[in-house]
Amino acid sequence: MKHFIYFSKSASTSGKALSQGNLMKAGRMDIAIHSLIQGIFLSHDFRKDIIFHFVFYGMPDPPKHIEIRVKDETPISKKDVAKIIQKLLYKYKEGEKREVFPGCFIEKKSFLGVVEKLSKDNEIFILDKKGEDIRKANISENCVFILGDHDGLPKKELKRLKSIATSVTVGPKMYFASQTVAIVNNELDRRNL
Repeated sequence: MKHFIYFSKSASTSGKALSQGNLMKAGRMDIAIHSLIQGIFLSHDFRKDIIFHFVFYGMPDPPKHIEIRVKDETPISKKDVAKIIQKLLYKYKEGEKREVFPGCFIEKKSFLGVVEKLSKDNEIFILDKKGEDIRKANISENCVFILGDHDGLPKKELKRLKSIATSVTVGPKMYFASQTVAIVNNELDRRNL
């Protein structure tokens, strides 16, 4: 199984912010949505071997961890991604990991908590412009790629992450988060992972 963890320190942790229709004012939720689309959507199909994780630290109730894995019965399309995230945030129940739609969960869990849980069974990679070229990196089938929004990853956690993860870069330029996800998927496809 392959995982992406998308971290945002400003993405809203309330469905109400998304109901107002301005994704940029909801903590750049537009970046999160585009990254998910690149992570799990294919032309006329879905990547069912990927679990996409969002970790949002924005107001009013951080942190929130959203996990999305497309199943046959998951009601998802590109035009409805914002609504699905909004409903997941609305349906959050304190103290539980709740499945709101098939394959779509929400819970209160920290960024490091998500990474630590996945690190038990997966190889962890941080997407970092200064990392090793992804084309030269050894990557197993059970892998996790961590990326941040336009503000990047939290500095205090980054030091800890670098002790358990390999830093990789997707190229010589600075790319949008969503483009980075597409490039990683392309690399994994070329390797038949």
